[in-house]
Amino acid sequence: MIIEPKDEWNQIHPQDLWVYNKLILNQRLRHLCGPTGVPVPFSGDYIVRPSMNLLGMGRFSRIETIKDSTDHFHPAEFWCEIFHGPHMSVDYQYKESKLVILGERDASDPLYKWKKWTKIDKKVKFPPILNNLVGAYEWINCEFIGDHLIEVHFRQNPDFRYGNSVAIPVWKGENIKKRENLVFVEDPDYLREGFYLDTL
Repeated sequence: MIIEPKDEWNQIHPQDLWVYNKLILNQRLRHLCGPTGVPVPFSGDYIVRPSMNLLGMGRFSRIETIKDSTDHFHPAEFWCEIFHGPHMSVDYQYKESKLVILGERDASDPLYKWKKWTKIDKKVKFPPILNNLVGAYEWINCEFIGDHLIEVHFRQNPDFRYGNSVAIPVWKGENIKKRENLVFVEDPDYLREGFYLDTL
């Protein structure tokens, strides 16, 4: 089931809205980060992205080399240290790890462009920072890079609603081809046309 951004937003308890602000979430997690206008502590590469993005798909996220000032970024963006390690999307049902998806992406591709998502047999501990939410949420989706929580949604991962264990995105401009043991499903979102799935 796909939850539209407006419905997702309207189900959030007002006191839990901080979770959807990635700057506030990362700051509370004590990640090295800051809003536009706050200089970085040392020169280097940082990830820059919108503080809030209910549309998802990594829109406008990018790696930038910052020497000092961040005044040139959009006021709604923030910068954060870059984490390394496997990128996982985890669905929790009542705080219990139910679905863990591992993402694959070519390092040279834009941050929105994923190569493949695969269901893996793994349990991931529920993030303690979310233990005292005010609202009651059956499903919470969290994204991690390595052991670092980077993003939270009060919904399930919509890309695995078909019961599939694999999802290979097809991007605009790519030809849709017949692939053995895979079926193409039209599922447009941003620059994505759909997926090759292993089951329907």
